[in-house]
Amino acid sequence: MVLSFRVSELQVLLGFAGRNKSGRKHELLTKALQLLKSGCSPAVQMKIKELYRRRFPRKILTPSDLSMLHLQAGQVPSAAALTPGAVCHLPYDHGSAAVPAALLPSPPLPVLGPKHEADVQHLSPPVHPVHPDVKMRRLPFYDVYDELIKPTTLASTNSQRFEEAHFTFALTPQQVQQILTSRDVFPGAKCDYTIQVQLRFCLCETSCPQEDYFPPNLFVKVNGKLCPLPGYLPPTKNGAEPKRPSRPVNITPLARLSATVPNTIVVNWSSEFGRNYSLSVYLVKQLTSVTLLQKLRAKGIRNPDHSRALIKEKLTADPDSEIATTSLRVSLMCPLGKMRLIVPCRAVTCTHLQCFDAALYLQMNEKKPTWTCPVCDKRAPYDSLIIDGLFMEILNSCTDCDEIQFMEDGSWCPMRPKKEKQEVCQAAALSGIEGTGAAVTSSLLDGRNSSEGKKKVEVIDLTLDSSSDEEEPPAKKQCPLSSAAHP
Repeated sequence: MVLSFRVSELQVLLGFAGRNKSGRKHELLTKALQLLKSGCSPAVQMKIKELYRRRFPRKILTPSDLSMLHLQAGQVPSAAALTPGAVCHLPYDHGSAAVPAALLPSPPLPVLGPKHEADVQHLSPPVHPVHPDVKMRRLPFYDVYDELIKPTTLASTNSQRFEEAHFTFALTPQQVQQILTSRDVFPGAKCDYTIQVQLRFCLCETSCPQEDYFPPNLFVKVNGKLCPLPGYLPPTKNGAEPKRPSRPVNITPLARLSATVPNTIVVNWSSEFGRNYSLSVYLVKQLTSVTLLQKLRAKGIRNPDHSRALIKEKLTADPDSEIATTSLRVSLMCPLGKMRLIVPCRAVTCTHLQCFDAALYLQMNEKKPTWTCPVCDKRAPYDSLIIDGLFMEILNSCTDCDEIQFMEDGSWCPMRPKKEKQEVCQAAALSGIEGTGAAVTSSLLDGRNSSEGKKKVEVIDLTLDSSSDEEEPPAKKQCPLSSAAHP
């Protein structure tokens, strides 16, 4: 077994045993054999078994393997130990095979007999289950029809940095028919299927439903063809590792739509210490934003009394606060499209009254699924959306204003823009001024006509003070209209 080790396995073994692990391969091999000749501890023997299983994960024990060992008399395993049940499985398989300890020139080590085969499990406990209880988070735009590959662990099988795993799945005739009949061909566009084969990756965690999460340096080949993956997102801060968006991968164009030929998936990724990933494949139906809007309407409209109670709660006077809020202004415009609301909705978890338009929100998440409230920037998943009944009443009854004001008792009144009020007031004032100006002008014209009719017009200067009668009056300026009246 030790003779089949590579340099990396020999270095790991010597380092584990506390020996010098520097030198060429033949020097490392000599040191490993000397370690075995001098008698190694059970821990070193277990390490040799582990390295051998990683080197040959699916190697079946043959009589030639056993003949390489120096066995004592009466310790040769029976023929039952060489059956297909004695396969050396991966570390996470529940195998009960008796694995040869090492290639020992001398002294010989006893091989586990049939009565000790049951004790092998505690020597190499399963590290990662093949199919852990991983639950993927449900995606609103997809309905799951079937599970082609249940969540499977992408576990490290050797000490190399880059890992590789192979998977196979087959489609039934009914599933092939479902995919082929869902084909949509639009003019000038490529054909697409509404029923798809979907590939998903996530962290191997069982505590809660997992979101899509791609392993680092991931490459996927489906039936020998490279599968396109979502592009990397721009890093949020300097030095951050680039990350792909959390979304599934549609592998329908690369799949063999046949019930007789299986499909193969080859996954390459970089292993990370203390972090494992999971792969799964599903048969799903892709939904549109129109379908989700219909489902949201089918759930019903929330009773207006819920919103009225929320208004009263917000406007209730706080005895500890010095500032009392007596009214609350809310816009009837959608913060996403800056247009008037049509289907007002918000998440149940949101504490604000402001709504956004459901149709526009679903269209944006269909293109880029973020599911973030545009008002408070908190998560607003599809399952938590509700249509506000109070805002539906307001939108139906108030069609000529874009802002309303809520009162303490839950009632509301429309808020007219101040510019309209000012324009109305200015227009009224200007009309009044124009009317008075016309009156003055007409009176002046009447006076001018009357002065022309009368030859003499007496002009009285009202600027003179009554106390100035005794004093000599200043020289009066003659009025051009009454110049003929004065001598």
